[in-house]
This record gives sequence, structure tokens and C-alpha cells, in this order.
Amino acid sequence: MKKLSTYIWEHKFAYLFGVVALVIGVSLDMVAPLINRRLVDDVIVGGQLDQLGRLLLMILGIGLTRSVLFYARTYSYDVVSAKISTDMRSRLYRHIQSLSADFFDRNGTGELMARVKDDIDRIWEGLSYVGMLMLEVILHTSMALIFMYRLNPKMSIAPTAVMIIAASIAIVMERRLGAVYGEISEQNAKLNTTAEENLTGVRVVKSFAREKHEIKKFLTHNRRYKELNMKQSRVFIKYYPYLAIVSRVLPLIILLQGGYMVIQGEITLGTLAAFLDYSINIVWPLEMLGWLTNGMASAFASNKKIKKICAEKPTITEIEVPISVEPIKGKITFDNVSFQKEDQFEILKNVSFTIMPGQTVGIMGATGSGKSSLIHLLLRLYDVTDGAIYVDDVDIRHMYLHQLRGSIGEVMQDIFLFSDTVFENVRLGRRDIIDMRAVRTASRQAHADNFIEKMERQYDTVIGERGVGLSGGQKQRITIARALARQNPILILDDSTSALDMETEMMIQETLAEMPAVTKIIIGHRISAVCQADLILFLDKGEIAEHGNHAELMAANGLYYQTYLAQYSTQAKTPEASYAD
Repeated sequence: MKKLSTYIWEHKFAYLFGVVALVIGVSLDMVAPLINRRLVDDVIVGGQLDQLGRLLLMILGIGLTRSVLFYARTYSYDVVSAKISTDMRSRLYRHIQSLSADFFDRNGTGELMARVKDDIDRIWEGLSYVGMLMLEVILHTSMALIFMYRLNPKMSIAPTAVMIIAASIAIVMERRLGAVYGEISEQNAKLNTTAEENLTGVRVVKSFAREKHEIKKFLTHNRRYKELNMKQSRVFIKYYPYLAIVSRVLPLIILLQGGYMVIQGEITLGTLAAFLDYSINIVWPLEMLGWLTNGMASAFASNKKIKKICAEKPTITEIEVPISVEPIKGKITFDNVSFQKEDQFEILKNVSFTIMPGQTVGIMGATGSGKSSLIHLLLRLYDVTDGAIYVDDVDIRHMYLHQLRGSIGEVMQDIFLFSDTVFENVRLGRRDIIDMRAVRTASRQAHADNFIEKMERQYDTVIGERGVGLSGGQKQRITIARALARQNPILILDDSTSALDMETEMMIQETLAEMPAVTKIIIGHRISAVCQADLILFLDKGEIAEHGNHAELMAANGLYYQTYLAQYSTQAKTPEASYAD
């Protein structure tokens, strides 16, 4: 992510145009009191009525010119800030997408949503109207003081003192608000995370009658968010009255001091009128200083949060010159692989096996035994702690990431369907080459065509968020079709038939058997999912406790056999009998 100063420099000409328009507009504001001075001294007091028309035209011209310049500078700042914020949001999103899986293990979805949306919006405001008004306030007050000193240095002492006091108050307030905004940003992320989790899992919440509990949890975060905003308001309210008092007292001081000097003959009545105009030009910036300080503190706090994310580096990276394997045949080798996440127990220990191209391997084991971790390591979502994984005898750490992952079709345990049509969900990841014909073929292979084609719009039917409206089995069949449509040399099914009936599961198994050129890894809890595999690995506490085909493992009377008995001892048919039928 670029620095804000870099963005500003890249758009320096647009910003310069806005600054020039601002300077000219403020300069015209400074000329207006001088014209008013001549109106009072020459026309009202001096009786030079022939000057009235010219002076009024000058005031009108200043007003019209200032309006045009105001539009020009506002449009310039808005366009540039919109471009910068759009680029920042795009770069931030791309950066987040480039980060490895361990980053998402540590950071919630709601927090990342707050950074991508809310924090970028705060910076947008800081670069557009808040920053523009802050610059205008500085120019306005500085030029007003210069013109006041040129008129009468003695009367300019009080406005100078007032400006010093106001600036000191603003600096203190900005520091206090900056600290509060950091806490508000963090709490906003927690609030978003809680809301996102509960809305996504609303059916689970309702199923377990946990509405009151979840509402209470949300209200706790919401209450904390309110408290922090009230803390921000207390800081603002504590200091803003001082700015308001100072801004109200200044014109009164000018009037009293100037009136006395007019009576003494030290200045003219027109000069007093000009000083009153200049004091008003100072008053409105003082009144806005608190609000602008509030906005800038928010922008700075948001920028710190974004910089923190941008400082994150992906832990999964490619070597300088990766190896390209063309074409990938599908041989997979785990060589003494161990895996452990940070500050956690060892998930996999010394796992070794080889899968030849076209073979089918089944992986079983109790929950938490490390089955899905094997897949995560093969996809290189994480790197092994010890050992190595090879695809076609090439260490996957030396391969192109896009080639490795692009050669693997996976049906993950956590089913995720996008809020899009069935057609778009099936061809996800290969939209450039997968057409309707391929989608239909893959759906037929996954035995999803029978329910898809009964829908009113068939493959153009829009699936709700995360597949809402579909049964678990229907969602699984669409995800299987998505994997089959990619026609990759390696296919992974991670507990992907758990929601299917036995008959549909067997039909999908037959489909897989008709793909001899594809290396298949099937993770399952049911014997029926893996019993036809060439090799079955049974994991226990992160280690391969047993391996062999179905007949060999049954003869060993070990963990696999015990699982078999637990699943089929009370059933009329065994998996072998079902397949025989």
C-alpha cells in the first residue's frame, strides 16, 4: 500500500489546481472588507455617491468569481479523493487476498470488513472536504491576520492572541480524540464481526433458540461502542465550548477597541467595519476547528489501522524462480511430513505415503486426527513444519502457486456457494473456458442435474447466500459438479458425500471410477465413502495408524475394522453388499 503522501504527489496537479482556486477565492474574501471600508468612508461618510455603483459591481463580481472557484476546488478535491480512496480500497483488498491462511485464522471477517469499508471512508473524508476545509481554515485565518496587520497593527493583537489560544485547544483536542478513535475503530470491527457471524448463522441461532443470548452478546458490543462514542463526545464537548466562547468574544473586543479608536480619531469608521468583517472571517474557522479536528483525528486513526494490515506479509510465498510442471500427471508424495500451527500442539507427525497417478486414496480418522490438514498442506494453504510434499516429484514449495492450486479440484468440507446463478457457481475458477455444455456435463456426473433442471430457471436460478434454500445434499452435489467441471488431474473430496443418501453416494463413486486419469483423494467418516479406494489411510492423533486396501484393513482387525463394526453391525447391508447390488 502506498503512503498517503505518495498518493497526493501522484495527483499533485489536481491538488495544486484546487489549492490555487482556494487561494484566489480566499484572497477575494480578504478584498471584500476593503471594499466595504470604502463604501463606509467614501460613500456613506464622504458622500461620494458616484463610487457606489462601481463598488457594488466589485462586490457582485467577487461573489460570482468566488462561487465559480468554490465549485472548481470542491470538484477537484472530490474527484481526486474518490480516485485515491478507490485505489486504496482496491490495493487493500488485493493485499488481503494475497495473505496466507494463518492471517485469516487471527483476524475476523467483521474486522476486515471495517478496514475495507469504514476506515477507507474516513480517509476519503480526510482527503476531500475535511482536508479541503482544514486548508481553507488555515489560509483564511492567516490571510485575515495579514490584512488586519496591514490595516492597523494595534487592533490585530487581540485576534492574534485568540488564534494562538484556539490553535492550542485544537491540538490538545486532536491528541485526545486520536486515542479515542483508535478504540472506536477496534470496537466497530468487533461489532461488525458479531453481526456478521449471527446473521450468517441465523438458522443455527433459531434452531437452538439462542436469540436472546445472541441479542445480549450483540448489545454488549453495541453498548461498548456507544460508550466509546460518548467518550469521544465528552472530549469534543469539553473543548469545543472554549472555541465557541473565543469566537464570540473576538468581534466584541474588536467593536469595543475599534469604537474607542474611532472616537479618538485613530482610525476611520470604514476601518472599523473592515476589522469587523475580518473578525467574522476568523470566527467561522474557529467554530469549525473542533469539527475538522474531529474528522482529521478519525482519518489518522483509520490510516494507522490500514497501515497495520498492509504491514502483514504472506507466509506462503514462491521462490524466485519457480518450477513449471507441464503437464501435471497427479503423482503425490508426502515425505515424513509434520505440521504444527503457532502455539498449538502438533497436528501431523511424520506422515509418509505416495499416491500414483490415477489412484484413489481414502483417508479416515476421528475428528481432529489431521485429515483436512493433509489437504490444506497439499494446497499449500500452510507450509509443512518438517518434511516435504511432492507433486510429480517436485517439491510444491518450488512450484508456481497458481499452477499447483489450479491443478487441484477440491470439494471442501465447509461448503460455500456464492449468491449467484447455478451456472456461475459451477464454473467458478475457470469461467474463461467452462461453458454451459461443460456445466451440464459436470452436473450430470455429480447427479445434480435431476434437481437443477426441475427449477423454474434451471441453471440460471440464483442461489441464495451460502446456498440458502438448497438442502445439504443439493449443495454438496453442486460443489462436486464445480470440482468435476474443472477437469483437473487431482481431485479432492473432503467429506463431500456426508449429506448424500447411500444410492447417490454410490452413483458418484461410479462416476469417479470412470475417471482413471485423475488422482482422487477422498476424505470420509463413512466406510462406504472409501471402501473402493486403492489405498486407505487411517489417521490417529496426526499419525498414520493403519494403511492398506479395504480387505487388508478388515483382516488387520484394527481401528478401521472397529469403525466398520460401529457403522454396520446393526445394518442389514454392508458396503460390499450395497455395491454388489
